[in-house]
Amino acid sequence: MKLNYKRTFFVGLAFLSICAFWQMYDNVIPLMLKNTFGLGETVTGVIMALDNVLALFLLPALGALSDRVDTPIGKRTPFIIGGTAVAVIAMIFIPVADRGNNLFLFILFLGIVLFAMGTYRSPAVALMPDLTPKPLRSKANAVINLMGAIGGVYTLIVIKLLLRKENTYLPVFLAVAGLMVVSVVVLVITVNEKKLSEEIKAAEALDDEDTKDAKGNMSYRIQQEVNEKIPSDVRRSLFFLLASIFLWFTAYNAVTTAFSRYVEVVWKLEPGGFTDALLIATAAAIISYIPIGHIASKFGRKKTILAGIILMTGSYLCGSLFIEYSFFINVVFAFTGMGWAAISVNSLPMVVEMCKNSDIGKYTGIYYTTSMSAQIITPIVSGFLLENISYRTLFPYAAIFSIASLCTMLLVKHGDSRPIRKASVLENFDTDD
Repeated sequence: MKLNYKRTFFVGLAFLSICAFWQMYDNVIPLMLKNTFGLGETVTGVIMALDNVLALFLLPALGALSDRVDTPIGKRTPFIIGGTAVAVIAMIFIPVADRGNNLFLFILFLGIVLFAMGTYRSPAVALMPDLTPKPLRSKANAVINLMGAIGGVYTLIVIKLLLRKENTYLPVFLAVAGLMVVSVVVLVITVNEKKLSEEIKAAEALDDEDTKDAKGNMSYRIQQEVNEKIPSDVRRSLFFLLASIFLWFTAYNAVTTAFSRYVEVVWKLEPGGFTDALLIATAAAIISYIPIGHIASKFGRKKTILAGIILMTGSYLCGSLFIEYSFFINVVFAFTGMGWAAISVNSLPMVVEMCKNSDIGKYTGIYYTTSMSAQIITPIVSGFLLENISYRTLFPYAAIFSIASLCTMLLVKHGDSRPIRKASVLENFDTDD
């Protein structure tokens, strides 16, 4: 059994479009709120948390709903098409409202976009496991993560090239919207979800490679195919894992949400100047997947995540020391990218490891509900600190919550599996079993 790389690249286009949008949202929307509408950091934080409030309800509900939908084009594809169409149309009006200094229309269209994005995020992420046999999901997730990274890099380059001092945001939005449309159109044309899903189910019925872990025991996910309830010790590990996810997203999202403003206020960079550090972080994350694959194959996913948390914590502490932009900031952000890669590529698979195959969409929603809950709170709390104390509180704030996530992750005892050493370079970008 071999992975169809070409098809998996096409499946990854959905994740590419999502990552492209959120990269723009996190970096451009705060600038609009601050520079155009003159909103304070606390109010900006509240508005930036709106997407996470919506996601808190939408992601688990839509993920579970897509598990049970059956249409001629599949169960995930209708959500991807509909959500993308509404989001792309509405997002074009956001820079128009910004140009007209109309806060009401700005918030209205922003809300529509966020709602639309929330309707298809869980289904899009669940599409890959649906269309990939279990033994091949390591290679497939490598491709998916590369596609997401490409989407993020694309947006950062677009921002760097098209965002000018006069803050004309429309070209940036058009470029990202165009990528989203092309990505989903190509996905729909090249991937027949309904047909492929049926083929995968038939293939999995003959394969038992994924039913045992390294010690010859049934995996927790396979046990759940037989037993409806999660064992209490596994449930405890799931709780601590979700707590860790909440805490490291509290730290990370505070930085990503405020960074474009932080560099202007503290480091005195011009608009768009923040992209260099983020590009370096993204490039470092992509490059680091290969050593991360080797580390995970030897020590397991949990220890790899712990190492990532330590890297992230050190990066936050170092970031707090800089009073102006310098070359060494790029070095720090390179380590930030490595740390975040170690965390992000291993955490969702640990959650999915504890669920039934028929509940992949539901547990994907639970993962995102947890991360979004953190992202509801942290822009408001960190924004309040930035506005009322100092912008210099940003990195220490992130370091505190990062340390807390290290403590809770140490208590996770299940959901880890030690993958075998990869036979090919691409497999080292593994994010699932």
